[in-house]
Amino acid sequence: MTDKVVSIVISAYNEQDNVNELYKQLRESLKKTKNVNFEFLYVDDGSTDKTYERCLKLQKKDSRVKVVQLKRNFGHEIAMTAGMDYAKGDAVIFMDADLQHPPVYIPQMIELWQQGKEIVLTKRLDNQATSGIYKFCAKVFYFVLNKLSETKIMESAPDFRLLDRKYVDFLKGFNEQDRLFRGLLSWIMPHDNVAVINFVAPKRFSGESKYNFFKSLHLAVNSIVQFSVLPLRLAIYLGLIAATSAFLLGVYVFIEHFFLHNPTPGYATIMITVIFLGSVQLICLGIIGEYIGKIHLEVKKRPLYVADFVTKEEKNDAEKDI
Repeated sequence: MTDKVVSIVISAYNEQDNVNELYKQLRESLKKTKNVNFEFLYVDDGSTDKTYERCLKLQKKDSRVKVVQLKRNFGHEIAMTAGMDYAKGDAVIFMDADLQHPPVYIPQMIELWQQGKEIVLTKRLDNQATSGIYKFCAKVFYFVLNKLSETKIMESAPDFRLLDRKYVDFLKGFNEQDRLFRGLLSWIMPHDNVAVINFVAPKRFSGESKYNFFKSLHLAVNSIVQFSVLPLRLAIYLGLIAATSAFLLGVYVFIEHFFLHNPTPGYATIMITVIFLGSVQLICLGIIGEYIGKIHLEVKKRPLYVADFVTKEEKNDAEKDI
């Protein structure tokens, strides 16, 4: 019986000081895993440091290491997509290069997969690298997201997961230009064949998180817009509330002027009304604009990324030709 192959897709953006340490921990964690062959697929997401060079050095030592170099920084979701496209394994494990996805849990993932679980997710019980404010904001984000979205997404489930080849091939059929893997998985998830591993995310081995406030906010907006049209309905409700409020304010001013003989100062009333209605209109236009923007990007059908795929075998063949 031929051993199964598991591809480990590692997203890396400016992780030059983490690449080697992650490789060491992967080798140590996978020593006792039997009946499985591995390929380590590093995806360099347009790094500006020496991440790519460090990956190539690893490849010289280990032919299982393969490298996808994106021509620029396309973002974390696209980096995972590129890795998924080039992965050849019967199962694919996704993880980040910052060592906040501990390799020690990979054997457990593989064991669950061998027992028949087609999707193995992880759930962060805690993140030692984040502050209490960040954790609170994350809870609020998932609460709002799952209230607004028609597709429920599991809280604190990072992009550290195993997918069977069946679901890898299924995901490769999606054509979204702007994608969110957590949402796509929740949309297709067969709940009877899913396992969840709880873990505590350690601090980064080196470097700093690439997700600042604005990137996190962009991810939050994308998460909602991609999986729900409820914000558009809320815009309608907000407009109705604004119109009703304006009408009631008009009735109040009319009564006060003609029946109570106590005229309301006109300037203040007009300014409040104009600012209120103007704000509502801008909010509604912004919501509509988000959806139109998504349509604008999707209909172009541009390639998701431009990349080079480097394997040790291909490099050796090229040297022979020379």
